[in-house]
Amino acid sequence: MPTEARHPEAPEWYRNALDVPRTDETVEVDGAEIHYLAWGERGRRGLVFVHGGGAHSHWWTHVAGRYANRYRVAAIDLSGHGDSDRREKYSLEQWTDEVMAVARDSGIEGKPVVIGHSMGGFVTIATSALHPDALAGIVVCDSPVSAPDPEVDAHRMGQAFGKPRHYASREEGLSRFRTVPPQDHYLDYVMADVGWHSLVEEEEGWRWKFDHLAFTAFEENPRVAARPYLPRITCRMALFASENGLVNKEIGGYMYDLMGRVNPVIEIPLAGHHLMLDQPLNLISALNAVLADWDHSEPLRRD
Repeated sequence: MPTEARHPEAPEWYRNALDVPRTDETVEVDGAEIHYLAWGERGRRGLVFVHGGGAHSHWWTHVAGRYANRYRVAAIDLSGHGDSDRREKYSLEQWTDEVMAVARDSGIEGKPVVIGHSMGGFVTIATSALHPDALAGIVVCDSPVSAPDPEVDAHRMGQAFGKPRHYASREEGLSRFRTVPPQDHYLDYVMADVGWHSLVEEEEGWRWKFDHLAFTAFEENPRVAARPYLPRITCRMALFASENGLVNKEIGGYMYDLMGRVNPVIEIPLAGHHLMLDQPLNLISALNAVLADWDHSEPLRRD
């Protein structure tokens, strides 16, 4: 990582997490080169991290690196995001194929646990349903699956990220770095690194890495896209609901019912929707607890 991306006030735990050795890898999926980051020794059981819409693998770097001493860890750039190729057409189902391809290519031994945030949580839910025997479990982070709502659709979601444009310098682009949706609190040192990896230089100037057309993967309400898949999940699952995020008590209860009332809904204290940007240690603690529990307990089963 370029030293310019390091925030001077970053705490030691964060600096240590970024310093964990990692590699840049690629795997071809349906004609597109899919980029991912990888940590830890090949041949271990594994974790795969999936970012949200408009984001990229480096949103997870300070979280994923902390698991490198126990797991083989991968963080994907879905097509149309980060350093992966763009496509002419995107779909939720094709993104699930990319997640599974990274899990296979990364050298994970056995069935991985997949952790997805926001839109990446929808991808994670669909991956579990479409590949029911391939995953050990999934953790979905503040991904609100709900009944149809005409006020929330893919067109509005795409508009929220603004129109594609170029900036004269990286610094100008970073000054415009925002999350969708916004939230009240962020950790400046995390935002500095995430923003640094969000821009790429072209002949016309600096632009955000994600493809605005990626949101055409959802024909209408993105929150509804994963709904048919949620009742089909058979592996272990945990839903993390940010205290100040999008999965409120009503939506959390709705999802709990769709999950067959056998998977936990766990509140992450103080967190906004983008919980790795404001409460990463609370997120890591919750993930540690879930993974430890799954190693020492039997899952509940649907009636």
